[in-house]
Amino acid sequence: MVGGWRTAARRLLADLGERLRRGRTAMVALLLVGGLSLGAAGPALAADNPELLPDHPTPVIDLARSFTDNQRARLEEHLSQVEVNTGWKLRVLTQYERTPGLAVRDFWNLDERSLLLVADPRGGNLLNFNVGDALFALMPRTYWVELQTRFGNQYYVRDHGEDGAIVDALAAVELCLERGGCQVVPGLPNEQWVLTLATSILGGLIVGFAAYPRQPGRTVEWGWVLLLSPLWVILFGVFGVAPIVTRTNELLPLLRNALGFSGAVLAGYLIAQTILGRGRLNAGDSGEG
Repeated sequence: MVGGWRTAARRLLADLGERLRRGRTAMVALLLVGGLSLGAAGPALAADNPELLPDHPTPVIDLARSFTDNQRARLEEHLSQVEVNTGWKLRVLTQYERTPGLAVRDFWNLDERSLLLVADPRGGNLLNFNVGDALFALMPRTYWVELQTRFGNQYYVRDHGEDGAIVDALAAVELCLERGGCQVVPGLPNEQWVLTLATSILGGLIVGFAAYPRQPGRTVEWGWVLLLSPLWVILFGVFGVAPIVTRTNELLPLLRNALGFSGAVLAGYLIAQTILGRGRLNAGDSGEG
């Protein structure tokens, strides 16, 4: 009886091991089909389909026809020249339903000094990046996430086209390579500047409210301003100024944010005067009564 139970147990364990092995194999296959990319929501590379590769060396494989023939020729020439001048290999693969998949690695001999940009709109964001280790040393992972979200989102692609999104993303990478690396993506989109302006104004309102005197004979409550400084410094300095100075050398956005901050300080002071002054007046009337 004991021997029968042992035999049954061995068979059960063997069956479970076989199921786990098959499940692991299926998972690996799904990963190969789903793709290898940085921050990608959709597929980037699939299993090998070398028959889709061109029969001549080229830095651009445009299976999705995102470029016209002239655009593709200019981009091929430009990327080839970048490799000759700098040694960095920038490669572009556009795909939709059809893809050569992992075969591009051997076709392009991708290494640590290579960047593969995969344009595939099926994942919601057009752009995916396979980044070599040498590039990660110059631009951190957060840089590539920001690059993807800025140029690959649906609104940017709608306004600039797939070709424009790809070319602009490559231009940002090339600019950072010329600078010897970047922590953030160069350039200040209008949407991001509006956000910095909003945080600057909010910080100014906090300063204005804090500065209004709570006691007679005072003009500014510096103690309250200093007490709330962690809050308004973060809003104005970290979120209102730092994103600008790290992305562009233009002074106009800084000037606008400084004016917005100053105007908000004055507005907050006047609003506090109206609210608190009315409260004091009511308190005085109640005391006289």
